[in-house]
Amino acid sequence: MLGPAGLAAQEGVFLKPEETPRHLFPEATSVTERTEVATPVMQHKIRDLLGRPPSLWEPAYRIFTVTCDQAVTGYVVVVEEIGKHRPITFAVGITPAGAVHDLAVLAYREAYGGEVRERRFLKQYARKTLADPLVPYRDVRNISGATLSVEATGRAARKAIAVLKVAGTLA
Repeated sequence: MLGPAGLAAQEGVFLKPEETPRHLFPEATSVTERTEVATPVMQHKIRDLLGRPPSLWEPAYRIFTVTCDQAVTGYVVVVEEIGKHRPITFAVGITPAGAVHDLAVLAYREAYGGEVRERRFLKQYARKTLADPLVPYRDVRNISGATLSVEATGRAARKAIAVLKVAGTLA
């Protein structure tokens, strides 16, 4: 697909949600999945934790619990956030302590800014928590021409942690 000025679009579907637990936690020996419905009460609690609402409210969240030798290694939450015009689908790996372990972009739907999929960009989110605002130029490196996608990545990471806290998965 060609975008403005004849540039190739960076959009695409890169991973399926069910593939992400083993992608983000390669040491996993088992994975279980559940769905948390995003009720108005849940949305209100997430908003309170984040300090500002996310750009999208999914009707439900897919949550994967990852174990290694019967011990919980982490969780993966699938969330969406708006890039410039369209949603970006993320899988966010969270440790049992409530910090980002790793992220993956499952689907990117914009002509520009697809660099947020790159390992060198995503690795800077490791160990970030809800205490980190994840704002470009302050907490994370920005990508020139992709500021809105970078902001969406930070919102997705924080929203995934908030979903787990509100769902009672994290303390």
